[in-house]
Amino acid sequence: MTNNSALHSTAQAESEFLPGPVLLLGAPGVGKGTQAQLLVSKYGIPQLSTGDLLRGNIARGTELGIKAKAIMAAGHLVDDEIVNQMVFRRLLEKDTHRGYILDGYPRTLDQARFLDQMIADPRFLPRLPVIAVSIVVSYDQLLQRITGRRTCPVCASIYNIYSNAPKVAGLCDLDGANLTQRADDTEPVFAERMKTFEAQTAPVVAHYRALGRFEEADGNLSVDAVNIAIQQALSKLRGASK
Repeated sequence: MTNNSALHSTAQAESEFLPGPVLLLGAPGVGKGTQAQLLVSKYGIPQLSTGDLLRGNIARGTELGIKAKAIMAAGHLVDDEIVNQMVFRRLLEKDTHRGYILDGYPRTLDQARFLDQMIADPRFLPRLPVIAVSIVVSYDQLLQRITGRRTCPVCASIYNIYSNAPKVAGLCDLDGANLTQRADDTEPVFAERMKTFEAQTAPVVAHYRALGRFEEADGNLSVDAVNIAIQQALSKLRGASK
């Protein structure tokens, strides 16, 4: 009876856990998208992507979408004010009340501060602060993940010449088609993307670290192990930030 009661209590605690607002950070190639989807499935919460929000507002012809489309057509980046307002309106929707995974936002310190102020608004439920988890992988490992990636143009199978090479170099195992490499999967492009990521992310990391709402997860582990590490970090951070 004691063991059954303990199991029931554990299961109940897991079912009642509210992730709240979760910011997943990680450099290009760390597997952030995969981990975000696993958390979406685990907790039944939405993933909020600024890219999706922009495309959705433009497709629906909203006031914000029309402004964003004009800015993008002129070759400029959409400013913080428009992105902030898109996020604000999205967070008023009921499916975010248990929590949500933030993808691509906040990218800057100003956005992080705006988000903190926004969540303090009584219209948002639950009234939980943002907690941030960064998936960390070494530069050399990331470089291999990106530059080693090859794709089959016929069946879309993905290989990596360093970690998941095809049986015959350059050819797909399934249909024998010549594998291709994306034009931006090169070391110079990756190096620039990393510089941009680090410059943008460092202040955001420092912000949440200073607030005691930041943890790291080792991204060199298996997909499942990384996910467990992220869940443990969320439990730890959420317990400390209530």
